[in-house]
Amino acid sequence: MESDEAAAGSGRENHSRGHDHTHHTHRDVQGGWLRPAVFGAMDGLVSNLGLMTGVAGSSASSQTIVISGLAGLAAGAFSMAAGEYTSVASQRELAQAELEVERRELRRHPDDELQELAEVYESRGVDTRLAMEVARQVHQNPEQALETHAREELGVDPGDLPSPALAAVSSFLSFSLGALVPVLPYLLGTTELWPAVVLALLGLFACGAVVARVTARRWWYSGLRQLGLGAGAAAVTYGLGVAFGVAVG
Repeated sequence: MESDEAAAGSGRENHSRGHDHTHHTHRDVQGGWLRPAVFGAMDGLVSNLGLMTGVAGSSASSQTIVISGLAGLAAGAFSMAAGEYTSVASQRELAQAELEVERRELRRHPDDELQELAEVYESRGVDTRLAMEVARQVHQNPEQALETHAREELGVDPGDLPSPALAAVSSFLSFSLGALVPVLPYLLGTTELWPAVVLALLGLFACGAVVARVTARRWWYSGLRQLGLGAGAAAVTYGLGVAFGVAVG
């Protein structure tokens, strides 16, 4: 009797072990807030570093370089904010217009929309009868029906549309932060270009390493790649500055 109970206990233990499954996790493939913030900072770093090295290549004074850097920061940040606001606002307005079309169709042709949703579920492997039943239950709530159709047909969530103002402010701040990095050494008293270049390249390496959090690349590879791209841009603009300085002089 005891041996039977032990065997049963052992069987239950093995059964539970067989079903002991730790759920795996995935990276955030959308990037969330991290991706636009880091890429905005990198944009500010590369563009302002390129601007300042170009001006420095023309043999301009340190005062001219720092004024150019600050002007580039302000102009780039406002340009990024305006562009992002317009882009996201247009995207939001288009989504709202399509949601209104869907709302009107649900009101005027409910049976057709019901069949359309059932066919979506059926195309994903759900049994025809069950797909129709699920669609019918979804359509019992008009707002739930609109949300479901919007997700399935438009790929948008009516309750989570992007905010143009938030996008503009985020772009402005992230670009400004990146563009400020190469200007900092001049604001702290240096009169030479190399500290600004070194600090900016370190910032680019750090941004590239952070981007690796939303990619499958190693942090050092992503950091070195971004550092190399930034260094290349700075070298090219410095050479152009030298050429333009000679031509104008």
